[in-house]
Amino acid sequence: MGRLPLVRAQDRALRWGLTGVAGLILALIGFFFIRLLVEAWPAFTKFGVFGFTFTNDWDVSRDLYGALPLLVGTLITSAIALCIGVPVAVGTALFVSELCPRRLRGPLTVMVELLAAVPSVVYGLWGVFVLIPKLQGFEQFLADKLSFLPFVGGHVPGPNYFIAGLILAIMILPIVTAITREVMATVPLDHKEAALALGATRWEMIRTAVLPYSRAGIAGASMLGLGRAIGETIAVTLVIGNAPTIGKQIFDQGYSLAAVIANEFGEAANNPTHRAALIAAGLVLFVLTLVVNLAARWFVNRASHGRRATPEIAEAGGPA
Repeated sequence: MGRLPLVRAQDRALRWGLTGVAGLILALIGFFFIRLLVEAWPAFTKFGVFGFTFTNDWDVSRDLYGALPLLVGTLITSAIALCIGVPVAVGTALFVSELCPRRLRGPLTVMVELLAAVPSVVYGLWGVFVLIPKLQGFEQFLADKLSFLPFVGGHVPGPNYFIAGLILAIMILPIVTAITREVMATVPLDHKEAALALGATRWEMIRTAVLPYSRAGIAGASMLGLGRAIGETIAVTLVIGNAPTIGKQIFDQGYSLAAVIANEFGEAANNPTHRAALIAAGLVLFVLTLVVNLAARWFVNRASHGRRATPEIAEAGGPA
C-alpha cells in the first residue's frame, strides 16, 4: 500500500512528460510557420498571398516573383514519382512477403532498404551523367509516337520533369516498400487460409485477402512517399532543368519550390524582396507538406473504416 502513492506519482509524471513532448512538437511546428510567415511577409505584402502563389512569372531580373511554375513543377514531379514508384513498391512488398523464397527474403529486403542510404546528390549526379543521356533518345521516341496524348510530345531537351520524377520514384521506393511490407505481414493467417480453402489461387488470395486488408497502410505509405518527393531538393535541382516556366509536356524543363531555394538563396542576400520571395516559397512548400500529411491521415482513416465495414473474406466470396 505504501508504494501506491509513488506509483501514481510516477504515472502522472510520465503522462505529463509525454504530453509536454507532444505539445513541444506542435509548438515547434507553429514556430516554424510563424517565423517563415514573418520573413516572407514583404513578398506577400508586395505581390499578395494568392498573387505570389498563383502567378506564372518568376523573373529575378525584373524583381517579379510568382511561384506558380515552381508549385506546378513540384506537383508534376511528385505525381510522376507516385505513378512509377508506388506500383513498383507494392509489387516488391508483395513478392517479398508472399512469393519470395524464405532464404532470399532477408537479402532482398536489405538491398531495397539500402536505396535509402544513397545520398540524394548521388542520385542527382547519376541522373545527370547516366539517365539523361541514356534516356533522351527513348524519351524523344515516346514524344514522337505518343504525341496524340495530352502532355506528351515536342522536343526533349535533356533535363525535364520526367527524369526528375523517375529519380524521385527510386528515392521513395524504400520507404513505401518497407511500410507496405510491414502492413502485409500483419494480415491474419486465417484470412489467407480461408481464401485458399475456398479454392482461390495464390493471386486471388492476394487480391481478396491481402490487398483489401493492407489498403490503409498502402495509402499511408504512398502519402509518406509523396511527402518525401515534394521536399527533395538536390537531386531534383540537378535534373529538372531549372526553368521558371510551366512546361506543356512531361518532357519539358521546369523548376520546383525546393530547387529554386537551393539555387537562388545565396545570391538573394543583397535583395530583400528576392530573399523574402524565396522564404515565401519555403512557406508554400511547408504548407503543401502539411496538407499532404493531413490527406494521408484522411486516406488511412477512410481505408480503415472501409476495411472494418466489409470483411475481406465476405467481400471475396470465393471462386464460383
